[in-house]
Amino acid sequence: MHTILVIVAPIFALILVGYLCRKTGKLGEQAAAEINRMVVWLCLPALLFKVTATATWSEIWHPGFIVAFGAGALAMFFITLAWRLFSGHSLVASSIDGLSAGYANTGYIGIPLCLLLFGQPGLQPALISSLIVVCLVFAISLTLIEIGLQEERQIGRAVLLVAKALAKNPLVISPLAGAAWAMSGLGLAEPVMHFLDMLALATTPCALVSLGAFLAQKRSGAQASPWPLVGLKLIGQPALTWVLAFKVFSLPTMWATSAVLLAALPTGTGPFMLAEYYNREAGLISRTILLSTMASLLTLTGLMYLLGVAG
Repeated sequence: MHTILVIVAPIFALILVGYLCRKTGKLGEQAAAEINRMVVWLCLPALLFKVTATATWSEIWHPGFIVAFGAGALAMFFITLAWRLFSGHSLVASSIDGLSAGYANTGYIGIPLCLLLFGQPGLQPALISSLIVVCLVFAISLTLIEIGLQEERQIGRAVLLVAKALAKNPLVISPLAGAAWAMSGLGLAEPVMHFLDMLALATTPCALVSLGAFLAQKRSGAQASPWPLVGLKLIGQPALTWVLAFKVFSLPTMWATSAVLLAALPTGTGPFMLAEYYNREAGLISRTILLSTMASLLTLTGLMYLLGVAG
């Protein structure tokens, strides 16, 4: 547990800082929304552009791992989406909830964890999983949210409005622009890399401080339980990924083990960013992130022992 605690302790610290600053009035009533807006429009787009612009084909083309990890994330997303829609929730809310069940914290927890357990080779599966989470699962959720926001009855007109909304969204444009830049073969100048790094490194701290500030706000009314989403994220996703990685594709040990551990990571801040950005009820999402992170101290540690990498 010490290994996991060392990695996740700063997450709790940043959430606590945001919480205390809001409670003591050091951050104003709109702090959570405004900090989150900076993340959505500046920090996260810089991170997405940098990751896609600097990735090479040889680094990311591992089809067995891609399917094993990606199928687990997408399965949790669509299972949750169908469940929430069937329960009477809107497509927008259901998409954000689905993202909470399939959006692993591969960046802040996954990369250092893989480095600690597997050394430099562990960066490859961590990078691929991050690309799947932010460029596939996140993109599908964004698309469904934009569809849910449209009230047009004419299909052609609705499709056009969704396309326009996505084309204006920085979280859609930035990875596509990064991929186009990578294909150009031009590379990134050193000052540009420093600029992107400075913004990208602020993504997680700002998102977590925003989350803490949001948790400090008073909310009235009954709150839905986050535990079903936490269970899907911490148990359902790694269980399905284990079957695919070890039984279906028989991946090499390092790739199979990392796929399962990355799938077992707690929910990242992406769903909360979307809930705040689209002015949706973020209470369920914030509690899912917090509780899944806390519970992962036990689940990840147990999983590491089962997979034989706890030492």
